[in-house]
Parts: sequence; structure tokens; C-alpha cells
Amino acid sequence: MEGTHTMPEAAAPAVPPTPPVTLQALLAREDLALRRIAGPTDPGIAIHWAHTSEMADPYPYLLGGELLLTAGVHVPRDGTGLAAYFDGYVSRIVAAGGAALGFGVAPVHDTVPRALVAACDAQGLPLLEVPPQTTFSGVARAVWQLMAQARLAELRRVTEAQQSLAAAASRPDPVPSVLRRLAQRMSGHTVLYGPDGTEVAQAGRGTPQDDVRAALAELAGVVRPTARAATAVDLSSGGAPAPAAPGAPRPLPTSATDTLGATHLAVYALGAGEGFVLGVATARRDPGDHTIASVAAVLLSLLTGEHQSGAGAARSSALVRLLLGAPPGEVAPLLGTGRWLVVHARPESQAPDAVAASALGAALGTPLVDLARDVVRVLVPAGRRPGPQPGWTLGVSGAVEPDEWPAADTQAARALARARATRTPLVRHTARPALKDLVAPADAETHARALLAPLTGHGALAETLRTWLSLHGSWDRTAVALGVHRNTVRQRIGRCAALLDADLDDPDVRMELWFALRHT
Repeated sequence: MEGTHTMPEAAAPAVPPTPPVTLQALLAREDLALRRIAGPTDPGIAIHWAHTSEMADPYPYLLGGELLLTAGVHVPRDGTGLAAYFDGYVSRIVAAGGAALGFGVAPVHDTVPRALVAACDAQGLPLLEVPPQTTFSGVARAVWQLMAQARLAELRRVTEAQQSLAAAASRPDPVPSVLRRLAQRMSGHTVLYGPDGTEVAQAGRGTPQDDVRAALAELAGVVRPTARAATAVDLSSGGAPAPAAPGAPRPLPTSATDTLGATHLAVYALGAGEGFVLGVATARRDPGDHTIASVAAVLLSLLTGEHQSGAGAARSSALVRLLLGAPPGEVAPLLGTGRWLVVHARPESQAPDAVAASALGAALGTPLVDLARDVVRVLVPAGRRPGPQPGWTLGVSGAVEPDEWPAADTQAARALARARATRTPLVRHTARPALKDLVAPADAETHARALLAPLTGHGALAETLRTWLSLHGSWDRTAVALGVHRNTVRQRIGRCAALLDADLDDPDVRMELWFALRHT
């Protein structure tokens, strides 16, 4: 492989960087009327920006890739020694990495000096004649316009690639589909390596040469979690191996690139340490390719991660057993041991989506997430005490055994309703010895059924009464908790009072009703 060190890639920007424009595209602008009069005619010569300078030695002010524009003010007026002067001038531009030189024929010079033409031909620097009617600012503006067009085209290409990769991931054969789509979008060859380094799947036209396959497989070892930490490279040292404290493991890069002849190689570690690696070999590398490949890597991480692991298989097995009628107590050991909490969460600004729900589950330390219409339900081991989450309102149940999950679900729902009504980020269900513990459960339930019998069949009325009493008779808070208008709350409470034939302003009545509702 060319080069002495494998270079891990820095994190991809949110959008691809601005691509350069070709000198050929600039010459094609009829409004500029530029003319190439010396130097190479390679159509792939790239221009990164335009810079104007009348310095006799512009070297200190060039970054590389410039179209340097000059009117020749710095050229000696006596005309002697021009060949040597221009040889030195052009050599400094070439040494600085300048892409091309544009010489304006007005107002200082009527023609481009022949010695400059000879020097550019000799040293391989493209030389453009800038006619009198074309200003240097006009040339610079044209370069930026072409760059903006190229950037827009690259953004469009990246966006279309992201959409097509997402569509491929939803197919019945998602992993091969994503690899095929990525190979098509990057006009190359893609490989998915397993944790042991074997090729799990591959896609692309034809089969790469053996040396390319071997080089790509070797590069994949650099980012694989089982790779030795000594293969890590420090970007700040220009690709040299990073120094590390004695005995301290060096972090592995998440991606790396290299070249083999004219072939560009790139690899991406997938997931959170499962050992899968995506490899890509292409004939060229455009600015947006890293972004496109990173999207594919994320999708493949989801497809090869959790469901391929033992924990993922256990969760899948637990779901199947529940659907087939197994009691929760028998299924729970597949998910983990101990007691559980049920969390109901609702975002503060908008309805939850799958991405937000997954992120919440990750923040709470569990993948057991259910996205409902407007609430996310999360099953959390009791040892991970959930805390407030920015942007969310949470209701947390008490810690329960698996056979009490349904009751905990109800507790979490009521805790969330109270949290929303009181504008509290998190409310926990609390269970402590109270008056109800002084009455036998069977007697309490019998009394509750008799007292609340008039509300039988009126589920909305009973729930409204329960919420209204829990919020100390607040119409507004009850309306918020139930998601209805405050007038609806008034009407329902009035209906409850009529059916129960009770004075709901009497605190003794309220206490008795609350006691009964706690036992239904």
C-alpha cells in the first residue's frame, strides 16, 4: 500500500466539503473568454480558489490549489533577465502548490511575456491569458459560482444516496441490499467483514484484484475491536504512530483510509464493539463519499448489531414467548434478573418518533422501548434509577416483579399524568404504608365496588374523578393531565356527583371516594 501509515479519518462533517472546480470548467465560461496558452492540458486540474497577487514572490501567501491572478506589475521594466526572473517566479508558484496562473494583458502589458510562457511550459504550470474586458474579480466570482454549483450537486448526490440506502435497509434482504446500493452509489466494491475477519457479504460489479482484496482486509483489521491498539495512529502527528503512556491501550479509530495504486480504500467499524467492519474500494474518492459511506455504516450497524448478539436473540425469544402465551414470570429471565420499572415518557414539544424513542431508551440504559401514539413506554431494570431527561416529561412506576408489569404500567401512566399536570420533569409512583393498609384488601375492594357502582360502565368518568381528586380538585391541571378542555372536566365531575349522589365539595366524601378508587 502506498504511504507509510494508515490514516484514520476525522469525523465526517454534517455536509460534504465544498468540492473544487476543474480548470476545464472555468475555461468553458464564455463570459470570461480565458485562453490557455501554456502548460499541461489535463482536464482534471482542480482549482480550489482564486487569489490575486502582484508580489514578485507569492510563495509565502499561497496555500495550494490556487488560480493565481497577476497583471505583471512586479515584472522588471527594463526587460533584461526575464527568462531567469520568470523561471524563479514560476518555480515558486509550483513549489507552493499553485494550480494555475492567470496573466492579465491590461493595463500593464499588451501581451503575455514569451519568457513566462516558456517557463510555464517547462515547469508544467497551466498559464491562462486574461483578456482586457475580464476583471480579476469576475474570474474569482466565476470560481465561487462554479464551486457553489458543484457543492449543490454534491449535496444532492449525498441526499439521494442517503434516501436510497434507507430504502435498501427496509427490504427483506437489508444487508445485501445496502451493500449493493452503496457499491452503485460509489461506483466501487463493498464488503462486510464479520468479527473474525471473514467476508460475510460483498457487492459491486466484477471482483476486485486479489491484492486489493488483501489490502482492504488488512485495513479492516485496523478498526476491528480485536485489533492490537498499537495500530492506532495519531492525526496530530501527521500520520505517525501516536505516543502512549506505558501500559495504556490506544483507542482504535472508527474509520481509516489508504490507497493501493489508483484504488482508494476505506473501512468503517460498525456498532458498539461487535466486530463487524464495512470495507469500500473505489477508483476515485469524491468529497461526499465519506458521508455516504458513514450513513451505510450506521444502517449496517443497526442491522448487524443487537439482533446478532446474544442479548438481542434473547429479547426476540422473549417477545415470541409472550405472544404465544407464556407468563411474564417465565419470560423475564431472558431479559434480565431482578425487579423492573415501567417508565411512561412524553416529549415536551412534539409527538415522539422512532428515533427519539430509541434515543430515550439508550439514555435510560435499556433497548426495551415501545412507541405508542403520543407516549413512549420503557421497561427498565430497577437497579437503573431513571432521572429527568431533557425535553421529556416522565412518569415512573414502582419496582415490581414481572407478573406485576401491567399494574406498573398503570402506575407509570398515572405518574406521567400528574407530572404533566404539575409541570414536573419526573414523578415517581410511591407506595408507603397508609390508611388502606389498616383494612383487609377483600373488604376494601367490596366497599369500593359498592360505593362506585353508579360509575360502572363510565370509564371516562371514573378516570376523570380519580385524576381530579389526585390534583386537589384543580380543573386546569386535570384538563392538562387528561388532554381535554377544562369545561369537559367540569361536566364530567358534575355527572359523577349526580350519579354518586354525593357532595364533592365535602372533604370527607372526597377522602372516601379516593380510598375507593385506590382499590379499583
